[in-house]
Amino acid sequence: MDPDVAFAVWSGERARRVESVLERLLPPSAGSADMLCDAMRYAVLGGGKRVRALLAYAGGELASADPVVVDCAAAAVELIHGYSLVHDDLPCMDDDVLRRGNPTCHVAFGEAIALLAGDALQSLAFETLATGIPNPGAHVALLARASGASGMAGGQAIDLESLGKKLALPELERMHGLKTGALIRAAVRLGAACGRPLNADENDALDRYASAIGLGFQVVDDVLDVEGTAQSLGKTAGKDAVQRKPTYVSLTGLAAARERIDALRREARVALSAFGPAARRLLEISDWIAQRKH
Repeated sequence: MDPDVAFAVWSGERARRVESVLERLLPPSAGSADMLCDAMRYAVLGGGKRVRALLAYAGGELASADPVVVDCAAAAVELIHGYSLVHDDLPCMDDDVLRRGNPTCHVAFGEAIALLAGDALQSLAFETLATGIPNPGAHVALLARASGASGMAGGQAIDLESLGKKLALPELERMHGLKTGALIRAAVRLGAACGRPLNADENDALDRYASAIGLGFQVVDDVLDVEGTAQSLGKTAGKDAVQRKPTYVSLTGLAAARERIDALRREARVALSAFGPAARRLLEISDWIAQRKH
């Protein structure tokens, strides 16, 4: 089978799998009787690339993990990601009206319900880990660090504080590493932690891989915000420039940003070289991230 087709089949199967898990975990739709439940489902189900879930499953395969256990890790990172998008789109943050080709959660349900939906999704993520994974303490702590002030929330705060400013490249990479990279790293590590114990060298290699693709994902986003359209991206294009956000493109230009994407892709491959065939899916995901168009 063509390797590209094989990855498409694998990723499609895993995306459908985590969708089924999320469908089961989320509270049932209650219509107008409970808008919160509907908003939670609206924010998470039926859309998105499921990159973080795929990374969790690929990390699990690297460590020979039981896919049923990895289901909990994959769902938890998708719930955290869903909450972050709901909050990022709010008027007090990025003030966006389009997400995954649909009205954002606060446009569809109002700001108050959207805020509560994000809060409830975050709580559900930690409940999922706590009740679905044996000895979950380390998993919960890992996801908490990736989501909080030393991870995603901290990166968002830097992003908000940086509007209209020109950051130095190390500052920009730190912001991206927190806002986007932290949860991507957590997805890989959570999936792998569901399987056999990794030694110190293996953990270090996995972290270097995850750091490279996490930063690469955001640099690709910076490029797509310039080159993409609302139709191709499923969200508002060109907002970074309008909001005067510091990005790789604004700091280094398009050509240098593309070169950085290629360099990070190579870093990711080198980091996994010692794992051999067990790292196949992680390598394929790094290639897909670097080449994605939406």
